[in-house]
Amino acid sequence: MLRASLLSSLLLMASPLLGGEFFTLSGHGGPIKGIAVGPEGRIATASFDNSVGLWQGDQPQWLEAHEAAVNTVAFVDADTLISAGDDFAVYRWDLTTGQSLRLGQHQGKVMSLAVAPDGLSVASASWDGSIGIWSLSGAAAQFLTGHAGAVNDVAFSEDGTQLYSASADGSIRLWDLSTASLKAQLVAGGFGINTLALNEAEGWLAYGAVDGVTRVIDPESRALVKDFTLERRPILAMATDPEGRYLAVGDGHGYISLLDSRDWSLLVDFRATTRGPIWALAFSRDGQNIHAGGLDEQLFSWPIDGPKGDKMTVGDKPFLQGIQSASAGEHQFNRKCSICHSLTEDSQRRAGPTLKNLFGRPAGAVPGYIYSETLRNSSIIWGAETVDALFDLGPEVYIKGTKMPMQRITNPQDRAALIAFLRSHSEPKE
Repeated sequence: MLRASLLSSLLLMASPLLGGEFFTLSGHGGPIKGIAVGPEGRIATASFDNSVGLWQGDQPQWLEAHEAAVNTVAFVDADTLISAGDDFAVYRWDLTTGQSLRLGQHQGKVMSLAVAPDGLSVASASWDGSIGIWSLSGAAAQFLTGHAGAVNDVAFSEDGTQLYSASADGSIRLWDLSTASLKAQLVAGGFGINTLALNEAEGWLAYGAVDGVTRVIDPESRALVKDFTLERRPILAMATDPEGRYLAVGDGHGYISLLDSRDWSLLVDFRATTRGPIWALAFSRDGQNIHAGGLDEQLFSWPIDGPKGDKMTVGDKPFLQGIQSASAGEHQFNRKCSICHSLTEDSQRRAGPTLKNLFGRPAGAVPGYIYSETLRNSSIIWGAETVDALFDLGPEVYIKGTKMPMQRITNPQDRAALIAFLRSHSEPKE
């Protein structure tokens, strides 16, 4: 059986989030971008809804400070959490008080965090091409530069003296932290690399790339240990269990694969969602569950069962959430709008305001939502013509300065279907 040593029975009784059963954590108003597992059964989730959820049970404590999507979270210890996201900022949270301290910021989105083994510093990977080293004792931050593209992931060496980084420039680099300089380039010349997993004690470094490549190399010799490419792209998330034996891999098609590093056999390969990519993975602290996040507004956690023949299995709960029955307009709403907007009376923790009763509403008019200055000062009245123009040209062209993400619906019939769907959720004006 795949079982790490169990925590005390008292601790198991205190939290249902330690593993062994299927569960979900619901409450966010957007996709789950990052997951961290902490002491005492705690789980932290980073979401597109600009918030961090801190869970010990099924009711979260919401940590609010970020001004854009939160992409990544990491526990330093039982009382300290680090988060970072699309607002370029890195925050430190005191979990005893719920208060935040802004450590500083990059010049681009922050995609990943790693805590040093001694707990005294944190590394951040940013799309500005740099790596931040943030002291938790108050010293000034350092920035490592040299990648020719966005940095997507970072991992400390076992002794904390070195740092591995993965970049959209197709390289993996090793940095000497004592001199803040590049020590070696381990991988180069390939497609962009999104995610890393490291086990120095066993001598392997795994990475996943945008072209679907999943490879394991020896970080010392740089020799290829194994190639698990399954033609599902991109590879977006990796996680290792607490004992460092099992590697979980999540991809853009919604699959999760579980590999055994003793012989690099494929133990489990299952589709976790029909709604899109797996953006976040983490094992429970006892190694009994795999937690996953993606486009769904909740974390799913599957128990891992023992070997059956030459395979393992995961719980058989009905977690797939297809949208095959949706109308054409609802399909466009699900694809283009639902990540940021609800169709309810309130905005349900979404990153954007509700779209209920959109037609006939002036832009920037939903109470309680903090709009960009562009929309606050806009003369736009939402209706068929303005919604059509928004998605025909793209928000960044139609409303320059908006916080809305860059996206278009190029097919006029698809735009018409979305317009009809939104109209059906708007009450007629007198």
